[in-house]
Order: sequence, then structure tokens, then C-alpha cells
Amino acid sequence: MRQFVLKTRSRCNLACTYCYVYEMADQGWRDQPVAMTPATAARAAHRIAEHAAAHDLPRVDLVLHGGEPLLTAPAALAAPVEAVRAALAATSPRTRVTATVQTNGTLITRGRLTALAAAGIRVGVSLDGGLPAHNTRRVDHAGHPGFGAAARGLRLLARHPDSYAGVLCVVDLDQDPVETYESLLAFAPPTIGLLLPLANWSSPPPPGPGRTPYADWLLAVFERWWHDGARRTRIRLFEEIIALLLGLPATTETLGLAPAATAVIETDGSIEQADSLKSAYEGAAATGMALDTHSFDQLLDHPGFAARQLGRDALADGCRACELVEVCGGGHYPHRYRAGEGFRRPSVYCADLQVLIRHIATAVQHAAAGGRRRTTPAHPPAAAS
Repeated sequence: MRQFVLKTRSRCNLACTYCYVYEMADQGWRDQPVAMTPATAARAAHRIAEHAAAHDLPRVDLVLHGGEPLLTAPAALAAPVEAVRAALAATSPRTRVTATVQTNGTLITRGRLTALAAAGIRVGVSLDGGLPAHNTRRVDHAGHPGFGAAARGLRLLARHPDSYAGVLCVVDLDQDPVETYESLLAFAPPTIGLLLPLANWSSPPPPGPGRTPYADWLLAVFERWWHDGARRTRIRLFEEIIALLLGLPATTETLGLAPAATAVIETDGSIEQADSLKSAYEGAAATGMALDTHSFDQLLDHPGFAARQLGRDALADGCRACELVEVCGGGHYPHRYRAGEGFRRPSVYCADLQVLIRHIATAVQHAAAGGRRRTTPAHPPAAAS
């Protein structure tokens, strides 16, 4: 376990229509306390330090999450991170801590940025494009657009590059991909995380034109990014695929065969699996474990978590036989789910992933041969259904 997501707030000031926490299958947030207490943060720090010492971890990555974590007063924002650092200093002083806060950006202020920077906490923002039209799904509880406040926050954050972690953007087929990419560049993000919508075989993603609409959308961005005269930002999805094609280890749970390494701590101190599982069914992320009674080593033995440690052995037969398995890794775990069958299936985005990976592989081959000419993807056989 290397990454620990601290759900410091269980409520949000926005009501995004596609939110996996509030709008999908799992409604467990309703039973959570509004905020993580200092006592719970202290217990989390103890458990994280215990785990780091037991495994001699060189680094742990903390993510302050929600809900909207910036609903916390500026003076208290850094407290959970400082608690972890203090606990590690006592039990595992060689372990380095990195910390980020993931926010919708609407509550970013100079005061909050100052408090976070002083604690060495970087800021990531979720935004689905750099124009109001790209963010119609990101509204407040009265249905009013959240884009204006988020854009103001991002412009402020861009003036503090040392604090800027990047932008997460969910792919929206209704929006022009290149326009979306170019508009985000106006906020000078050091990285862009392009995310496929959380969907599965029982709750399919929004449809689009053609056999592989999500690959087509992403490849339009890839072509612009790949052929830019100067690299204006990093795009994690593309860089991860390139790294895996070159035989480097995976650094994300969405691709490749690396074991799951993220634990989530809810505001009440319960220990859960990755939040993205909440898109599958009620209780999919739950473990029945809590900070008071369980260690993170015990989480590793939980059947749901253990299934995501098995790499190739946990995949569907077709995935294990696929030549792209080392790169795709079966796709993001929640995308494989089908009610009544579980997660031992190809990704609902299988066809899109094949086209995307093959196209990028061709681009890398051309670059290695000394040129970056435009590539044309070869469409693979249809995905399993």
C-alpha cells in the first residue's frame, strides 16, 4: 500500500450530474459524518506510519479528498498531512511524504493556497474543459454553473506553479476533443488526466458515433499533443501507455498489471477500496474494516482487494490471451463489472483501448525510426460483450 486517500469531507458544494460518489450505485456517503475529526485523522496517521514501518516504504502518497476538501477552514486544511508526517517521523523517519488535495476548484483562494503551500500540499483540480460549455454537468445544488468560480480558482492556482498538481478531465463525447484540450491549456496545467467515464457492462457509457468513439476522441487529442512543436503539458494517459509499451512498470491502477496500492479512509474512519468501485454497485468499495480495529496489512487480505493483486491471473480468458495485456491490463477494474458475473470480464471500453494503444504504439515506432508522421490506427476485432 503506497497511496492513502483521506476523505476529509463527505459533502460537496457542487452536484455534478455524473459524480461517482453521489450520483451512482453506492449511496454510502449519506451515512458518513460531514467531516473527518482530528481524532480520526490521528488514528489514520498511526495506521499509515505502522504500515510504512512494517514494509520499509520509501514514500507514501496522501490525497486529501471528498466531497470537497476545501470546505475545511484554511487553518485546518493541512492538519491530517501534518499528523501523518509526525507519526512517520517517530516510526519510519526515512519515509518521504507527498501530499495533494483534489478539489473542484471553486473554493480556491489565496489564503487556502498559502496554507497548503506552507504544508507542502499540491493542488489538483477537476474540470471538464476550459470553456463553460464543457462543464454543463458541473453545477451547484441549485443547478447553477460551477465553471466561473472554478476558472477563477484555476487562474489563481496557475500563478503558483509549485503548488499546481494538474487537472483531471472526464471525456465528454458531446464536446470537441481538440477544443477541450486547447481550452485547458489556457490554465497552464503541468499535467492533464483524461478519464474515461465510470461505466460498466450493466451501466454502459454514453454512446457515440462509430465503433470506438472514446478512442476516436482521445486520439484526436493525442495527435494534437504528439505533434505539438513543444510539449505544453503532460497527459498522463498517453504517457502511461507509452511507458508500458516500452516495458516500464505501471504507475496507475487504470492500465497495466501492477497490483492495487490505494486505500481510502472515510470520514468515519472506515477503510475502503478505491472510490471508483462505487460506480458498480452498492457496497462495492466497502471492506467492513476500520482504523480502530484493522491494519492496512489486513486490508491486503480482503477478498476484493486481493483480487486486484493478482495481475494477469485475475483477468478474463480473452484478456490473458491478448497481445496487449501487458499494457491494457484488462482496463480499469470498475469498467469490467457486469451484474451477476462480477469483474472477471474485459473492460466495457475494450475496443476503444485496443485502438488507442495500437495507434500510440505505431506513433512510438515511427518516432523511434526518426520521424513523427501522423499515424492511422488499425481497428482490432470487436470487443467481448
